[in-house]
Amino acid sequence: MSYTTPDLPYAYDALEPYIDRMTMEVHHDKHHTGYTSKLNAALEGSGFEGKEIEELIRGVDSLPEKIKTAVRNNGGGHYNHSLFWEFLSPSGGGKPEGRLIEAINSSFGSYDDFVSAFSAAAAARFGSGWAWLVSDAKGTLSVISTANQDNPLSQGLTPLLGLDVWEHAYYLKYQNRRPEYIENFFKVVNWKKSAEIYESVL
Repeated sequence: MSYTTPDLPYAYDALEPYIDRMTMEVHHDKHHTGYTSKLNAALEGSGFEGKEIEELIRGVDSLPEKIKTAVRNNGGGHYNHSLFWEFLSPSGGGKPEGRLIEAINSSFGSYDDFVSAFSAAAAARFGSGWAWLVSDAKGTLSVISTANQDNPLSQGLTPLLGLDVWEHAYYLKYQNRRPEYIENFFKVVNWKKSAEIYESVL
């Protein structure tokens, strides 16, 4: 089984003015597709081709050395981006509802405090990486940041929301203004997807 890059669930320009069409085209068609093709090439003949990507990411540290780095980098890139497209929506923004907002308020004090913590983690990530809202197995939330294409699954955590802070995710529009990109991200967040994942944890 080969992994495939999923189609975007909306048009390339659907997130404008917050994320521009050219960024989405390059990000999805070039970067994500590159991770997917390199993952497939690395796993060919390894005996791990048929594994679910989540299974590979969770157990990345126990994989054979021959494929471990490729799965961490390219498998992580494929999985992280597959999630990222779903964390965005032309009709996104606002605040989460139901049990997710209750958990956010319980874990962070308020929605605004969560946004501050998440934004700080995204802004402070040195170089390339991601900021995440994650849940442990008990449903307790926290904010973490990972380097490069690492994913919270490898730490036993479930990602509920992720923001790509690699330069390719924002540089064409925002240049070095990462904080502005982070602020605008919340205007297109698909909280319905985050809530759906959270419900699966409980």
